[in-house]
Amino acid sequence: MRLISNNFLNFHMLIYVATFFLALLLSFYLTPICRQAALKFGIMDRPDNPLKKQKEPVPYLGGMAVYLSFLLSTALIYQYSREVLGILLAGAIIVILGLIDDFGVLSPRIKLLGQFIAAVVLIKASIYIKLSIFPAWLAIPLTILWVIAITNAINLIDIMDGLASGVGAIAALFLVIVNFQSGREFIVPLSIALAGSLTGFLRYNFRPAKIYLGDTGSLFIGLMLAALSMNGSYTRFSLYGAIAPVFILGLPIFDMLLVIYIRFRRGIPVMQGSPDHFALRLRKWRLSVGQTVISSYAAAGLLGGLGLLLTRVSTQGVVLIVLTVLFASLSIAYYLRKIDMTL
Repeated sequence: MRLISNNFLNFHMLIYVATFFLALLLSFYLTPICRQAALKFGIMDRPDNPLKKQKEPVPYLGGMAVYLSFLLSTALIYQYSREVLGILLAGAIIVILGLIDDFGVLSPRIKLLGQFIAAVVLIKASIYIKLSIFPAWLAIPLTILWVIAITNAINLIDIMDGLASGVGAIAALFLVIVNFQSGREFIVPLSIALAGSLTGFLRYNFRPAKIYLGDTGSLFIGLMLAALSMNGSYTRFSLYGAIAPVFILGLPIFDMLLVIYIRFRRGIPVMQGSPDHFALRLRKWRLSVGQTVISSYAAAGLLGGLGLLLTRVSTQGVVLIVLTVLFASLSIAYYLRKIDMTL
């Protein structure tokens, strides 16, 4: 019996590794094609306002390469369950929404409406926050809030070469571990495919970026991470493990809350662009773009590791970790806010 179990595990591990490298290779192949398409049809991010620091226009449509790599790598290997189909349908809605927005014709309200619809699709496919302490009437609106918040949080940090794609890949890898430990066989390959697609895309997106994700990519990554983070068994050892997803996705959440707070204090609309992101503030302080991005990867990795730890430690350990991270986050936010961002 043990031999059969080991063989079964080895077979699944082989499939998982194959999925990662298939997604990575597809992303390697498809990203240049999408770049050429963006150049041909003029789908470009142009340095037409002070917030855009690139010297030359950079093609969009990187998100299409990530999406297609993700979709094809899972389609070629796995059977689709109801939950997986729900995630893919919600992802398709967001990709279409982002693609239209990359042409600059969507208002923030329409984008939020599309994200709301995608969240409802996830709920109908039984992808929602499932904690015994939350009744259904509370779990459903919390799920919608989580999906919209994480989708926009990833979109917000897509402001520097390799930042959103790299942080997304790191978060996806931690979700692979969470879902594997939870026995979520239908979720694990999606997390792996997302990590592989983003890792392959980084080859072209790291500084100096040859192509950008665009809203197509950043919104898709955000929705996938929101969906894939909701069904893990975080509370098998401790109820407080339920906050682990907040840590795994802690970096984009930190940036989103920082931006909201600073813009609120400045009296400007939350949806209005401004140089209030943590990465831009680190860049203005003294770090180079490469140093800022690598530091962000390290922070994302540290928070992800602490998120995994939260699912294993005692209540006292959870309290210590949460208070330490909260104190560190508030201190960092305080010093970042003091940086003069005058353009």
